[in-house]
Amino acid sequence: MTMAAPLLTKPSSVAHTAQEVNPLHAQYLQQSPLHFAYEKVLSGERITQQEAVKIYNSHDLLAIGMLADLARKRMTPPELQNHVYWVHNFHINPTNICEASCKFCSFKKGPKSPLAYVMSVDNVLEMVHKYPQNDTLSEFHVVSGLYREQGLEYYETLFKALTREFPHVHIKGMTAVEMKFLADVAGVSTEVVLKTLKDAGLRSLPGGGAEMFSERIRAEVCMDKITATEWLDVHGQAHAMGLSSTATMLAGLGETPEERVEHMVRLREQQDISGGFMTFIPLNCYYDNNKIDSKHALTGIENLKNFAVSRLVLDNIPHIKAFWVHIGEKTSQVGLHFGVDDLDGTVVQEKIAHSAGTETSQHLTQDELRNMIWKAGRVAVERDSLYGIKAIYEPPADTVGYHEAHTFG
Repeated sequence: MTMAAPLLTKPSSVAHTAQEVNPLHAQYLQQSPLHFAYEKVLSGERITQQEAVKIYNSHDLLAIGMLADLARKRMTPPELQNHVYWVHNFHINPTNICEASCKFCSFKKGPKSPLAYVMSVDNVLEMVHKYPQNDTLSEFHVVSGLYREQGLEYYETLFKALTREFPHVHIKGMTAVEMKFLADVAGVSTEVVLKTLKDAGLRSLPGGGAEMFSERIRAEVCMDKITATEWLDVHGQAHAMGLSSTATMLAGLGETPEERVEHMVRLREQQDISGGFMTFIPLNCYYDNNKIDSKHALTGIENLKNFAVSRLVLDNIPHIKAFWVHIGEKTSQVGLHFGVDDLDGTVVQEKIAHSAGTETSQHLTQDELRNMIWKAGRVAVERDSLYGIKAIYEPPADTVGYHEAHTFG
């Protein structure tokens, strides 16, 4: 039986424990130029926008990682502090035909392209039925192109069919951008679209389409996409209906640290109002087959800072996810010491990032995910879409790296 994982909460002002603060870390942070952040994390005081930029601009990566890991622990009940979550999920992309013209997208095809495809509802069902482990799936992750031939009726039919055929699988589907597109095509409000799809089986929303909230960046790379305010509004509407959702940020578009922090602060403000974001995912842009200059590519250090600063700023969003497909398996694993507590999942098939040049696998087995987590010194936890715990996997006694990291923690 699935156990509901306690929601992580905003850090409290209770006295810290030895488990939460390693004495060596405490000594280092007290002497660091970032000591102000250490004091705020301990007291539960909110990091300001200006302070977050200062942390971003620091070269003390060790201190940044320590701060983020401490913030993660301060938000987590003691019995869950070594947990790293993953979900057995399956990605579904019904079409790659899209009307938008985002410069960073390599997935989109025009309707006359020889590489364009459109999946019927029966095609989708057949694909999932062929997956040999569909009986243990927890989540369908449904994201598609903006294609008016696949309107609201198509997705209503699809979600009803998936719910009928696979009633044990949670449907996370359709970004805020897609919700607004379906509403415009049908001539209804986004609230009507959300309610229609919820009645058909939708249970949560993915975070795609947020990209970077900066007006400057959006004007340069996704000028015909919904605005940041519209994206936030759709998620707020979903939260009001009892639907949870994910939040994302796509970095590597030429944005500044100030613009990344602004993005996080706007998410924090929305979460203060509607409270439905379960996870934040810092994503990494790729540059094959699209119009974004690769000079903007993030370094590994910048990716780790994105993890850490988001954990420090987003004190009201329970989880930070390293989507290994975008970030890479090794950097995602290191991210577990920079505030990350979720590695997404098995994925099974991923088309959007791979079309832009990511060289990660299309699929990780459950064994591979568990090993990644164990070798980072953490406990592997299979979850459902809402962070209910399905299974806890303690590492084998001979797992290299686990016991040393667990002891050092």
